[in-house]
Amino acid sequence: MRIFARVAETASFAEAARQMRLSPPAVTRAITALEEQIGVRLLTRTTRSVKLTEAGQRYFEDCRRILADIAEAEASAAGTHGNPTGTLTVTGPVMFGRMHVLPILLEYLDRFPGVAGQTLFVDRPVNIVEEGIDVAVRIGSLPPSGLSATRVGWVRRTICGAPSYFDKHGVPGTPAELARHRIIMPTGAWTSPEWHFGPDGRTSVTVHPRLFCNTNEAAISAAEQGWGIARVLSYQVAPALAEGRLQSVLDDHADSPIPVHVVHVEGRHATAKVRAFIDLVVERLRDNALLQ
Repeated sequence: MRIFARVAETASFAEAARQMRLSPPAVTRAITALEEQIGVRLLTRTTRSVKLTEAGQRYFEDCRRILADIAEAEASAAGTHGNPTGTLTVTGPVMFGRMHVLPILLEYLDRFPGVAGQTLFVDRPVNIVEEGIDVAVRIGSLPPSGLSATRVGWVRRTICGAPSYFDKHGVPGTPAELARHRIIMPTGAWTSPEWHFGPDGRTSVTVHPRLFCNTNEAAISAAEQGWGIARVLSYQVAPALAEGRLQSVLDDHADSPIPVHVVHVEGRHATAKVRAFIDLVVERLRDNALLQ
């Protein structure tokens, strides 16, 4: 069942063999024996692809549940549910990870010396199953996935610039007035020349950026230096706004807030290291005033 589940997950006999440190013929023999034992074809094989049959899909779902129960029983017997051990891998957006997730991970590692930590902070979608991630912090609405998710707060899109820029170029009073301003655009997540405004997002303005930055930090730095206006997420500029280096505008035209979730795979079968981190990160992020 473990071999079948890995083949189904990777859609490849060769990749399943590599991941499980088996020979490809051993994987093929195992699947053939399983199909003969059950009396039904589970996988459709061609020279280019491996796909689940209808019966295979149902069996795969049952396998995942059964194997999770086995893993939980083994972990419980070994005591790993009581004492967090192993390596915990956490992912999230670059700035959010550095500003808000990393301090929580450091606190967690101090609490549980038997755990090693690993971060993957990137501004791109991450498949946490394929990339072996234990816990992810996601900003944005979540598509259906079967993963366990806990909402911990909200962030908002913020349009801002330096006071010196607004002294020189004026403060836009309506979204339409952005057309006459210098626009700075990060090229990572949330990038679109069409900016929506209002709770329903029906008001939109197409901006024409003069400066594209491949990181949010660079876009924010350009705005702090008084070159133009940037639209970023509220947590990213909270320190600069509080210290007066930046000034937000068009707050009355803000669109709907964006949810922040903590996401993980195992659900109720999560190991001790994952459960302990989820408990801590959910508590800390829900107490974070910037996510209210």
